[in-house]
Amino acid sequence: MIVNRRMGSDQPNEHDELEQHLTQKLNVPLDWPEGGNLTASHVAVIAAAATCDTAYNQAANGHLIDLFAALPLPGTADGRSFWKRIRDAGGIAAMNIDPANMGGPFFDRIHNGNESGIASRILSFLGELAPSQRTAVAEVIGSALDRRTIGVGGSYGGELWLRDAEMSAWRVALASRREFETAQDRERFFEAWRRA
Repeated sequence: MIVNRRMGSDQPNEHDELEQHLTQKLNVPLDWPEGGNLTASHVAVIAAAATCDTAYNQAANGHLIDLFAALPLPGTADGRSFWKRIRDAGGIAAMNIDPANMGGPFFDRIHNGNESGIASRILSFLGELAPSQRTAVAEVIGSALDRRTIGVGGSYGGELWLRDAEMSAWRVALASRREFETAQDRERFFEAWRRA
């Protein structure tokens, strides 16, 4: 379910889509439990805030894992051949994502909360590729995608994989900068735009 969630409303009695979902689909009154310190309306605000904070880094990292899961597995015959072809096509840039260079439990660390590790490697990999190398890498990736389950393959499928990985990695990197942002930084941002 995708909902538009506003933090606050100009109309005090106007419910946003998440609050409407709680009341209509889950049959939960927004002031439930009456007199409680934490109501369903509060839960909606908390859920929206948590989604804003984690959607870009955790969900995008999960998506990056899914993208790599669509490729041949390291340590298998297909995987050894595939990763050799990636190294041949991508040159030194491919070392950023080469399984032997990333270390064994790299994806375990991402799964357990290392938020920007794979993102920075993917952005370095793609940023260092020459246009001809990117085309060659897209060919290699596209040739390895399972057309039956994904629906595309070849250079087009490979280019889609690269674009998706690039945008997902960018979202993780962009969200990671917020770790260093304070409430004063955020207020300074709004104030500067109000005065612009």
